[in-house]
Amino acid sequence: MRAAVLVAPETIEIQDRPVPDPQPGDVLVRVSSVGVCGSDTHYYRHGRLGSFVVEAPLVLGHEAAGTIVGVGPGVDPDRIGERVSIEPQRPDPDTEETRRGLYNLCPHMRFYATPPIDGAFCDYVTIGAAFAHRVPDTVSDDAAALCEPLSVGIAAVRKAGIAGGHRVLIAGAGPIGVVIAQLANAYGATEIIVSDPDESRRRQVLGFGATSVLDPTDGTPGDLGVDAFIDASGAPAAVASGIRAVRPAGSVVLVGSGAETMELPTQVIQNRELVLTGIFRYANTWPTAIALIESKRVDVDAMVTSRFPLERAAEALNADRTPGNIKAVVEVS
Repeated sequence: MRAAVLVAPETIEIQDRPVPDPQPGDVLVRVSSVGVCGSDTHYYRHGRLGSFVVEAPLVLGHEAAGTIVGVGPGVDPDRIGERVSIEPQRPDPDTEETRRGLYNLCPHMRFYATPPIDGAFCDYVTIGAAFAHRVPDTVSDDAAALCEPLSVGIAAVRKAGIAGGHRVLIAGAGPIGVVIAQLANAYGATEIIVSDPDESRRRQVLGFGATSVLDPTDGTPGDLGVDAFIDASGAPAAVASGIRAVRPAGSVVLVGSGAETMELPTQVIQNRELVLTGIFRYANTWPTAIALIESKRVDVDAMVTSRFPLERAAEALNADRTPGNIKAVVEVS
């Protein structure tokens, strides 16, 4: 099979590799569509993301969908032919975190495209059968792949406790910020304010559920009194100012991956009794993601702004540098 392999910073080679064999409990998926994530671009350009370092050739891509074409021992062969969205993680079933249902926090997690685990920029992948989620025919291949970033957003809005009538501030109008704006709208928020320094991104997000936008270069948003602040930027200044915009007893959720450490307005957090937390990937989100797409409560297809064949994976990894780009997709088959 073909595989787009990161062999050095900003160097992708198309290699011929063996088709993987599905192990007990696994399915073999012929990949159709793979979204490009910010983590992919970090590995591509810098060879690392935080504490995760690329030390050997790596196949990128973890936002993936395809069709089951084979099954391992213990899996119902009737699943062959199913179109699926891949939840790209293999937790250890015996860890305490997994047994508690928090399998995203499993210390022995094997996650697609996170060194040293290969991802989905290739023709075929294997995944545990329970992590290959069937999608209806009304859901496109691209949308099935984008259940992954949608799941990041679902984890964030769940942590933020967004409900009907809430006012929400989101920092960052990149793909995750756009997803969260759509989800805040779907979960019933009536005011969705998005802050981003890029004028084109501010304009775009107004078409994805945002009710108003802010330019942080014009000054901090001030004490807006929102019910929840979700950071999808990772920028220390955005986090600090966003915290100050939250009402007493409100919530703050950190999603963006930015500085390893940052200064926070601790007196504001304490005096207002704010609940501050982060998210790390997701757990138990795929059924919700598929239902939201199928019901058209969110539109992830509209987020796709460019498509590339597997042979042009390097171009896809640089698509974020194109003005107006929201989400690039690699079409594998």
